[in-house]
Formats: sequence, structure tokens, C-alpha cells
Amino acid sequence: MGIITALEVQKRNKERVNVYLDGEFAFGLALIEAAQLRKGQELSQAEVETLKDADAVNRAVDKAARFLSYRPRSTAEVRQNLSKKDIPEVVVEAAIARMESLGYLNDEAFARYWLENRTTFKPRGPMALRHELRQKGVAASIIDTVLEDLDASAAAYQAAEKRIRRLRGLSHRDFRNKLGGFLQRRGFTYATSNDVIMQLTSELATEDPDFFQEEDDLT
Repeated sequence: MGIITALEVQKRNKERVNVYLDGEFAFGLALIEAAQLRKGQELSQAEVETLKDADAVNRAVDKAARFLSYRPRSTAEVRQNLSKKDIPEVVVEAAIARMESLGYLNDEAFARYWLENRTTFKPRGPMALRHELRQKGVAASIIDTVLEDLDASAAAYQAAEKRIRRLRGLSHRDFRNKLGGFLQRRGFTYATSNDVIMQLTSELATEDPDFFQEEDDLT
């Protein structure tokens, strides 16, 4: 038990307040939390511990929010980031629960963001996307749900379109081999890759007859 003898805004962080009990520094609090306290107020040991615990969670939430400010993250990524900062597990889990309740952590929303981002900038097939999301700690059930919306053929076609200018002047055979290898490394199945290659080969032969080197010209 102690009496609050001073409430001082921290010099380095104006959003936090130092709380003094019986003339000695006791703990720090966020300004919004400290606003509920007053000089001369008596605090029991249980109340002090409650305030400290709540502040620890608030600080962990602030750290998580800063981590999320760069890009969306999975719950596992945020948990791992907080754990690296030597924050007690119980505080980490309380912060995670707070972030989930506020809507800042949602693994399905994260997985959809990841899928849309990949589709826009670097299309990948279901196998590659599944592997990446597993690496991010996303549950298999969520991955399954999100991948149901993936049009693998469209993604493969988009990926191939960005690649074909590097393959100009090859024979049909070399074009198929190189583009097929590229698409399969991007996580597309052989069947999907083959369908897209056949489509592109037909389109290129019609739209740009000089795109392919004639097989007879090879030495």
C-alpha cells in the first residue's frame, strides 16, 4: 500500500507519466491511464500490480502496432516479434488478444492481403503460396479457404506474360522448356503451366510470327 506523492510527465516521452509512491518512483503509466490517478490517492499492492500489468500489455500493444505499421502481419509474426523483445509470454498473449479484439490481427485478412499482393506484383501458384503462408504461421484451414479464390490459370498467364520478352528468339522447344521451368518454380502445377504455355505459343505465333526461331535454323 502507498500514497501517490507525485505524478510527473516523463521528459523523453510526453505520453507517459512517472508515478511516485511515498516519495519514491514506483512505476510508469501511459498518460491516458495516469489521468485517472491523483496526488494523495492511496493504492493497495493489488491495485499497483493491476496497473503495472495493464501498462505492460499496453506497451506490448504499442510495439505490435509499430511492427504492423510497415505492412500487415500474421499473428505468428507479431507473437515472434514481441517474444524477441523479452516480453513475458503472458503479456505477449494478452497483447495478441487485445490486437485481435480490435481487429488489427486477423490471419484470414492477412492471408488474403498476401495473395492479392502476390497476384498483383509477383504471381505465384498455389504450392508456392501455401508454402509462404505456412512460413508466416497461418493455419492450414485458413490457407485452404483463401486459396479457393485463386485463379491459378490467370495467375500463371500473368506471370508468364512478364517473362516472355526474355525468351524471344528461342525455338518453340526451348521456349516451352524455359517457361515451363519458370512457372513450376513459381509454384504452378505442370498441367497449369502446360495449358498456359500452349495458349501463349498460339497467341505469339499469330500476333508476332518472328518471335520464335525456326527449329531448322538451330545448329
